[in-house]
Amino acid sequence: MPNSSSSTSSTKSVRRAASELERSDSITSPRFVGRRQSLIEDARKEREAAAAAAEAAEASEQIVFEEDDGRALLSLFFRLRSSKSPALSRAFKVFETFEAKLHHLESRPSRNPKDGLEGLEYFVQCELHLSDVSTLVSSIKRIAEEVRTTKEVKFHWFPRKIAELDKCHHLVTKFDPDLDQDHPVSIPCLQHHMYGCLFQHVSNASSFNLSGEPIPRVEYTEEEIGTWREVYSTLRDLYNTHACSEHLEAFRLLERHCGYSPDNIPQLEDVSRFLKEQTGFQLRPVAGLLSARDFLASLAFRVFQCTQYIRHASSPMHSPEPDCVHELLGHVPMLADRTFAQFSQAIGLASLGASEEDIEKLSTMYWFTVEFGLCKQGGAVKAYGAGLLSSYGELVHSLSDEPERREFDPEIAAVQPYQDQNYQSVYFVSESFADAKEKLRTYVSGIKRPFSVRFDPYTCSIEVLDNPLKIQGGLESVKDDLKILTDALNVLA
Repeated sequence: MPNSSSSTSSTKSVRRAASELERSDSITSPRFVGRRQSLIEDARKEREAAAAAAEAAEASEQIVFEEDDGRALLSLFFRLRSSKSPALSRAFKVFETFEAKLHHLESRPSRNPKDGLEGLEYFVQCELHLSDVSTLVSSIKRIAEEVRTTKEVKFHWFPRKIAELDKCHHLVTKFDPDLDQDHPVSIPCLQHHMYGCLFQHVSNASSFNLSGEPIPRVEYTEEEIGTWREVYSTLRDLYNTHACSEHLEAFRLLERHCGYSPDNIPQLEDVSRFLKEQTGFQLRPVAGLLSARDFLASLAFRVFQCTQYIRHASSPMHSPEPDCVHELLGHVPMLADRTFAQFSQAIGLASLGASEEDIEKLSTMYWFTVEFGLCKQGGAVKAYGAGLLSSYGELVHSLSDEPERREFDPEIAAVQPYQDQNYQSVYFVSESFADAKEKLRTYVSGIKRPFSVRFDPYTCSIEVLDNPLKIQGGLESVKDDLKILTDALNVLA
């Protein structure tokens, strides 16, 4: 099927005509007649002219989806009138008469709630001669109603079922050519020297781990356990004064149930089972840094993509790449908190089908919250970001007087510049996780998508809410939950 973003000759013609009209208008119409018009009046007229030009261009573009060599690809919606005669067969007789080649045919629940469960609308995408487009549309209008010709809104593919996360495996390789090749954070060095055979083994195992399969267990070397011990012992003492209460509480549970200790690197399978019981989150091994779109999509399913290899012993307190120290000490304890888990999933749900620009903003906001966020607790500022809780130096830096701290505002955080080679110069402070979640919900409502999405915990799938019937079904589910809670309150009364 032709790409909707391709330029078309018909579109170019409309835009060219609109441009010429604007130029001629600016030449023949005097800018000032009599006394000078007010700036408000000038702005109003400019807006009206722009709107009229856009409407004219859109009207033409709506008819022809794409045109090439005299052939047009038409996207058409219609609803059949109530009739005893076979209206559908008559409708498709029209397409046959004009020798239209059908590319796509789909019946959909009507967007008009009054139609009830039996109300259907039809979406047809067909190819025909450009000169026949208007006549075909007129013919369809004689036997159908609510006929509209429009472009199907295109958006990025996203997984609908949790098993489809197997397709979200696009790794991003970070390499700075100016970085010393012998430096422990150099990527070629990282693969060849830092991790050696273990890195290759863990990466290969992670790359082929599919949904539902047990997470491979890793035998870490004494050197790697020594690196873990140094980081673990240093950070464990600092958490009491610098980490938020949710992290401290979860950390104690992880020590009790998942083998967290200075002398043992926990296995992802054990930690994943723990998280599943706490908040429904589960871990999935990954071979490296995922693309932002793939990583965020996983969060929508309450799946956290987690590395199993560990940083090099020469740089135990910091790693620019994600590793199991960062994941297990920083991310996992926070994902065991219900409200924080909801916040993380909300960012993931907002990313599904979003534009590249919105993905960049969401990933930036993720950086300043989930990775480097601060919050207020008991009259003090505490850390909850995984990038802070897994780095001794930056954790101390973030709560010192040196960096700037701002109140968390999603609109501002989403466009704040950041870097990952040095400590952050700006941190955002949330009043609470609940407050951050509400602010995020308001921000997400402004993301332009032709649908909303909802996670179904029973089937671990994404429900696309793109018509009133689906939304009504979701409301019925909410009503059932409210009824259960109301009954529970009555029992206690």
